[in-house]
Amino acid sequence: MGNTRDQVGKVGLFLASGVFRTAFYVCVALLIFWLGKSAYQFGYDVFNQQAVSPGAGQEVTVVIPDGASTYDVAKILKSKGLIQDSLVFFAQEKLSTYKGQMKAGTYLLSTAYTPTRIMGILAGDEEQAGVSSDDGTNAAADTGSDASSDGAADTAAGEGESGQ
Repeated sequence: MGNTRDQVGKVGLFLASGVFRTAFYVCVALLIFWLGKSAYQFGYDVFNQQAVSPGAGQEVTVVIPDGASTYDVAKILKSKGLIQDSLVFFAQEKLSTYKGQMKAGTYLLSTAYTPTRIMGILAGDEEQAGVSSDDGTNAAADTGSDASSDGAADTAAGEGESGQ
């Protein structure tokens, strides 16, 4: 009788270990699948930049404080609804030509801007900022350039008069 009990115990132990082993393998396979899917989605989001709301968008004023890290800037932009994911924006900035160039200040941005365009504006790229900036920076730049050319004309006229 003891021999039968030992054989049943061994069979039960063998079956239980097989079930647990199979469950473990299934869990490992699901984990690998989930990690692969997450990595693919992250890479897709980083390299396939999309605006939050394509089309006209909504203008938002953003204040970037002095000494803000790239991730701090990303969290600010996420809270304002300009980007969808802070970590994706952080990775995009590290891979972009604007790496480490974003500056503190107050900016007028739109939800229709792509992350690269937002980075360009925050970095002070004239090609990006000059398209539809309503914050008066371009008007001031134009006025400044006109004033300097007028000043140069006045100086040249003054030199001409003094030379006669």
